[in-house]
Amino acid sequence: MSLIIDISVRKEAQRQITELNNELEGKIKVRTKELEESIQKLQNANKSLELEIKRRKEAENRIKTALQKEKELNELKTKFLSLVSHEFKTPLSGILTSVVLAGKYKLEEQQDKREKHLNTIKSKVHYLDNILNDFLSIERLESGKVNYKFTSFSLSKVVNEVVYNANVTLKSGQNIEYTRDIDNIVLHQDEKILELVLSNLLSNAIKYSPEDTLIKFEIEVEAKKIRFIVTDEGMGIPAKDQKHIFERYFRAENALLNQGTGIGLNIAKVHLENLGGTISFSSEENSGTQFIVELPIVKE
Repeated sequence: MSLIIDISVRKEAQRQITELNNELEGKIKVRTKELEESIQKLQNANKSLELEIKRRKEAENRIKTALQKEKELNELKTKFLSLVSHEFKTPLSGILTSVVLAGKYKLEEQQDKREKHLNTIKSKVHYLDNILNDFLSIERLESGKVNYKFTSFSLSKVVNEVVYNANVTLKSGQNIEYTRDIDNIVLHQDEKILELVLSNLLSNAIKYSPEDTLIKFEIEVEAKKIRFIVTDEGMGIPAKDQKHIFERYFRAENALLNQGTGIGLNIAKVHLENLGGTISFSSEENSGTQFIVELPIVKE
């Protein structure tokens, strides 16, 4: 007995199933690849969109910053013009008044009164000259037109000139005590800039100190650097204002009623840094202020 089964139909069915599976796998691979490509394109599109959003936000921030700076600049210009008008008007009025009064004292016994008004005129003119020098320094610093002239000069010559000019502006009873044994000290620096810085410090010490006070102007010489120390017995700088004291146009709260532009210390700091020097201070409100300037004896 034998059993014969024809499996050709089953084989054919298996073959067809295999072909269908292979075809389906191929289609799945194709669709998977297409899906991956679509996802990649979508991711690229998202990245491009994110990048574009980032660029637009950055551009928006730049515009906002530029508008804010322009607003601050306009406010600063307005404040500056007001400041300049006030700072020039006050001493000019004083000069005019003194000229008129001095003209009335013609008799010999009135010469003391006449001399008093002439000294007032000198003081006001000296003050205006300092303001103009400060404004010129700002313009040169901002335009990059500062050309430092390094020469060798006698320190005593500069100090004597600075102290002489400062004496003209002293209040009643004020006195400047300064180091005198400096005849043999020679610096190789920018003479005019040093004179500008020291004049500014002494001017501030006089301005912010009351009558009958002592202003000390000390000079210490080391091997490669020189130190200038200006100490006053004035109103001092409030603790909350001290971090801003070298900012341009800034004025301490307790000094707003005094004449001043708020640019002198900023100019001094920038010039000193350009010359390889430093400026620092210590102060206590109502107890006085001390400024310390250090500068290389020879600018290399």
